[in-house]
Amino acid sequence: MSSSLPRLIRSGAEARAVTDTLKPRRCRFKRSVLPVVDEDAPLDERLFQLCDGVLDILSAFFNVSGRDLRSHSRCERSVARVRQVGMYVAHVTLALTMSEVGRAFGRDRSTVNHACHLVEDMREDMEFDRIIQTIENIIRVAYVESGRLRA
Repeated sequence: MSSSLPRLIRSGAEARAVTDTLKPRRCRFKRSVLPVVDEDAPLDERLFQLCDGVLDILSAFFNVSGRDLRSHSRCERSVARVRQVGMYVAHVTLALTMSEVGRAFGRDRSTVNHACHLVEDMREDMEFDRIIQTIENIIRVAYVESGRLRA
């Protein structure tokens, strides 16, 4: 098998380990303000605002440092996995292209593509899928149903 292909989860134990890493932790939200997107801002600025809000939501949901999620350097696997979930949700739920998500996250389009394939493969685990559905619903409510984004 080529080393350039993403490593797939091969057992239930591996799936549970990944799910445990991504389980939401109880935390208190520091602010209860929904993300704001300035409709008059240039496209790249709006993309950044959208994805910045996604990262804020994920940071609170998984109790992960927002600074770590926004870091452009390599980080712990658990932080990278949360960032990958953010890229996936931004692409799937907010209907952004992979190039747009990449620009907003400060990553390459191929990195977003890798993250989306990885998260999609991991959704075969029921518990992980429920976590992703919950995040998708939160993002949908925060942006689409609140009127902050037209989908």
